Amino acid sequence: MIDLNLATPHDFLHQIASAAKKKRLSLNFTQSSLSEKSGVSLGVIKKFERTGKISIESLLKLALVLDSLKEFVNLFKAQSIESQTMDQLLNQKTRKRGRK
Repeated sequence: MIDLNLATPHDFLHQIASAAKKKRLSLNFTQSSLSEKSGVSLGVIKKFERTGKISIESLLKLALVLDSLKEFVNLFKAQSIESQTMDQLLNQKTRKRGRK
């Protein structure tokens, strides 16, 4: 398990690729069968499992076939009201765009 405080984006790429490979194998898919089912090329899958590098679109296609798409729903979800302090709730403004 990687300590989240010390992990780099590179570490996460490899961790995600490793988890995807384990899920693929647990579903008894070969790289070729995953390629056919997902529409992601075999070369992209091989590179992903080796390096962790993949486009977001291809990653989502693989996640769909590997029954892991729901994990992406909460990726950039705003902080829940229950976990916010009263000061945060009273001073909260909805941003329409970034400043910089």
